[in-house]
Amino acid sequence: MSDPMTELFTVALGLSSPWRVKAVRFEQAAQQIHFDVVCEAARLSCPRCAAPDQPIHDRLQRDWQHLHFFQYRALIHAELPRVRCGVCGERGDTEVQQVPAPWARERSGFTLLFEAMVVTLAGMSRMPMRRIAKLLGVSDQRLWRSLGALVDAAYAKADMSGVEAVGIDEKHVGRDRVITVVHDASAATRGRVLHVSEGCKAQNVGLFAEALKAHGGDPEAIERCSMDMAKGYIAGVQQHLPKALPCFDPFHLVKLANEALDSVRRAEVAQEPALKRTRYHWLKDASDWSRAEVNLHWLRHSGLKTARAWRLKERLRDILAWRRLPQVPVLLLMDGWIRWARRCRLPAFQRLGKTFQAHLEGIRNMLTHANSNAIAESINADIQSAIARARGFRTARNLKTIIYLLKGGLDLPGSPFARAVA
Repeated sequence: MSDPMTELFTVALGLSSPWRVKAVRFEQAAQQIHFDVVCEAARLSCPRCAAPDQPIHDRLQRDWQHLHFFQYRALIHAELPRVRCGVCGERGDTEVQQVPAPWARERSGFTLLFEAMVVTLAGMSRMPMRRIAKLLGVSDQRLWRSLGALVDAAYAKADMSGVEAVGIDEKHVGRDRVITVVHDASAATRGRVLHVSEGCKAQNVGLFAEALKAHGGDPEAIERCSMDMAKGYIAGVQQHLPKALPCFDPFHLVKLANEALDSVRRAEVAQEPALKRTRYHWLKDASDWSRAEVNLHWLRHSGLKTARAWRLKERLRDILAWRRLPQVPVLLLMDGWIRWARRCRLPAFQRLGKTFQAHLEGIRNMLTHANSNAIAESINADIQSAIARARGFRTARNLKTIIYLLKGGLDLPGSPFARAVA
């Protein structure tokens, strides 16, 4: 092609001296367009120590896939120079250093703009990687490697120095796979995922503490930790986050009360036919009742054990809802509820009352600071949606990559089509 054409593509690819497009080749049968790029310099600065005017040792042929040119696959080819640096040799380092390509990340087979497109499709549009690979004409394994490297690099730069409150929750991602997700509950940076690890034991909290130190945070600066009553998490917080106040999530408290209520109903339904097909009526919020369920007030206010259990559960929900009202003595009300549960002559709620009594400190901390793990439930919902869209993930690494991409708040490349704001 003519010189004006190569000059046009040199500018379009964002190249500057000594780099330029030497030739453009179009292969209609293969539906591809090729850009041959050359570095015209005879001497370059060392990419390692920045020593100027070093001789070029040799050039290595490399190829990269770029964004499509119209409907055609675009490929960039270049012989990347390697510099022989005398300064590095005098220091005892390797003399020959590879000069990086200005249009691509090191050791990547894609250009920066191509990788930005992958991040945009996977993050903004939340397309499954298999569909993105089919759209762009590459294998999903290559895209996973590229996306994983980008996310790892961005996560390595994440700043956790201001983290003062966290939430810990487990997420089941298969029949026998569980991950622990730690999110930021600090007021300024609430909602981002800080750490993901396989398992749900005390050592998972230890792994988070190590990651927190590596990113400028201090485990002893964590003031509150919202979680459920899992023994592993409790032990892990006591060991690795020594100054954090455990705050048990109200969602899990209500879940335990619902399980106790359903246990009472199942034990009584054989003797009380009126309780048949009413399971979800007792578990649902009153705002979700149908018209027929609203008319069951006679059943709710009866002397049945299930009705008594339902009133216990609803009272617990009221106390937890009042924790944000400073004029309500929720601590005294919770103490009264535990006493009521322990003497209610309903074995399931008597056991629940003992459980609450044994974990009273964490419940009191939650009521005092009005904490909850609602953010964790939202994160878990997004994780489940990603798993459903992708029909599962081959490896735990791929799952972690998607979690950090969607919920990590990382500094990743933006859309290649977004205009810079002056």
